[in-house]
Amino acid sequence: MKRIEGQVRGLHRMVDEDTYCIDVLTQVSAVQSALKGVALALLDDHMQHCVLHAAQQGEEEAMEKLDEVSAAVGRLLK
Repeated sequence: MKRIEGQVRGLHRMVDEDTYCIDVLTQVSAVQSALKGVALALLDDHMQHCVLHAAQQGEEEAMEKLDEVSAAVGRLLK
């Protein structure tokens, strides 16, 4: 997260300094990629802990957690 924070600060500086648009877009792409990596790691952790725990509690809780995961994946793919 600190790396992403630094990338965003760098992006802000680039915009303030009127850096060449393609270079700014390249940095935007790097930030998006880093955020996607964080999102995927969080999703993986959620599935391995929260969804697994819910599955052990019963079908209803498991289905709720699976619906949450499905919605989260849908948001990530937009």
